[in-house]
Amino acid sequence: MAILNIPCNSTPLSAAGFENAVNALGIDEATLWAMLHVETQSCGFLSSRRPQILFERHIFSRLTGGQFDATNPDVSNPVAGGYGPSGAHQYARLGQAYALAPDAAFQSASWGLGQVLGQNFKMVGFASAQDMVTAMCDSEDAQLASVVAFVQSRNIATALQNQDWAGYARVYNGANYAENQYDTKLATSFAIYQNPDRRPNLTVRAAQLLLTILGFDPLGIDGQVGSHTLTALHNFQTSQGQPLTPGIDADVVAALQAALPAAPGLDLS
Repeated sequence: MAILNIPCNSTPLSAAGFENAVNALGIDEATLWAMLHVETQSCGFLSSRRPQILFERHIFSRLTGGQFDATNPDVSNPVAGGYGPSGAHQYARLGQAYALAPDAAFQSASWGLGQVLGQNFKMVGFASAQDMVTAMCDSEDAQLASVVAFVQSRNIATALQNQDWAGYARVYNGANYAENQYDTKLATSFAIYQNPDRRPNLTVRAAQLLLTILGFDPLGIDGQVGSHTLTALHNFQTSQGQPLTPGIDADVVAALQAALPAAPGLDLS
């Protein structure tokens, strides 16, 4: 299957990127973290450095006029569903569709932190679906900027400002939002993140993502320093012959970034 010349830099969310989103939407930090938690458990990349995606077979079917429904029903089907596991499996599905109709395949997946659908590429400021995918592979800042653009284009920032979760989810997640309890999940997450101590620390979160990519699993990317995160960090530092640190700061993140191999191309297998 194809490995595309789209570098997966997988750059973690920055303080500037987060602050820009909060300010652009006129919301508080708890609201933004609730949105991101419900969509992707607050992380836009997989350990393979590829963006998190969900492939929608019914959208691919519509975009291709149903011409592949009979021969490739797993990835082209007028009926939504058939998702299977998250992660690598979604790329296997995307790869099958890409071999049939590349542009339609990109448009039929939702991408990154906020799971913005590829067919909305113009709405969020891109000239093509491939341009959008390239940005999604580059950084979580770019992923979050697309979320902001979508919310603004669909005029649902006010719903977020008012914590009108049903009004927001009806547009962002679709008319059937209640089936997956998006509004309830948003309200629950918002209540948790109203406590500043429960919000992710972006420096810690960046370290957790980089550790995951490097193969030292912290067992979650939540921006909180726990025993699993420290164990993963110390295992990395031992492997590099570095002194063990009691916590995570900008120097730790810099060391992790320096250890990253060159960005791979986007693997559709």
